[in-house]
Amino acid sequence: MKQILIPTDFSNCAGNAIDFAVQSAKIMPMEITLLHSFELNDNMYTDYIGVNREFNQTMLTGAKENLANLKKSMEENDGVTVDTLISKDSLQEAITEALRENEFELIVMGTLGASGIKEKLWGSRTSSTIGKSGIPVIAIPNEYQWKKPQKILFATNQFEKDSAILNIIFELAGLYMASVQVAVFTDEEVDKAGTFLENKRKISEYETFLKETYNENTLTSAHLYGENFSETLQDFIKKNDIDMLVMVTYPHKFWNRIFNPSKTKLMSYHTHIPLLAIPAAANAKK
Repeated sequence: MKQILIPTDFSNCAGNAIDFAVQSAKIMPMEITLLHSFELNDNMYTDYIGVNREFNQTMLTGAKENLANLKKSMEENDGVTVDTLISKDSLQEAITEALRENEFELIVMGTLGASGIKEKLWGSRTSSTIGKSGIPVIAIPNEYQWKKPQKILFATNQFEKDSAILNIIFELAGLYMASVQVAVFTDEEVDKAGTFLENKRKISEYETFLKETYNENTLTSAHLYGENFSETLQDFIKKNDIDMLVMVTYPHKFWNRIFNPSKTKLMSYHTHIPLLAIPAAANAKK
């Protein structure tokens, strides 16, 4: 039984993430926990005269009612098991606390992309969760409509052999009865000719390794190259009808985060299909 955490602000974007989890729960056994958080207004003067206190209590009561109604609807209409959590902390603090007190294995979270100020704010929350949660996160785009994943693309330049990472991918593929394809990207502007040849050799060897390790004879590989990682990957996804993208996140030092930002976080803003972000072992929740 998978324990799934879904942060929600009761928006359509969050609803998409909930729908993805609900539809997945009809395929694989899972228990869903809905998490709603909001930061309470903290001002000594207004609290003293009772204005903030009354407003905060109204917000809290409304959030509890919304969660209860959503839980009832999901259990009655979809037959899934649902628990609820509510927090007065920021979203990231609420998620951290929820992970500390529960054995969640996966977070499913909506993302609005990066087309406007509001979208950037919510997108940054999803991106931050991907970087800090320590467990796998599936980011569901706002415009996405449920489709059982049949083709999963694992994009990597690290050629991971860590079973803690790979088992998640192939277990999920087995539950969805989906095929897996692995891809590596070479930057035509930045990488040297030797890197291109090295990636071409490694991807072929990596395909053989995965086929033998996971008995996946239908697995295929692709060597992608272009001047823009995101655009090249999106183009490949569209042309090959990929249903889910999988990437691995690695811890970055401060200056690397500025000059070489995470490609996984980048794709959380731009993906049009679900993105499964798996933390590397060194970044994973202990």
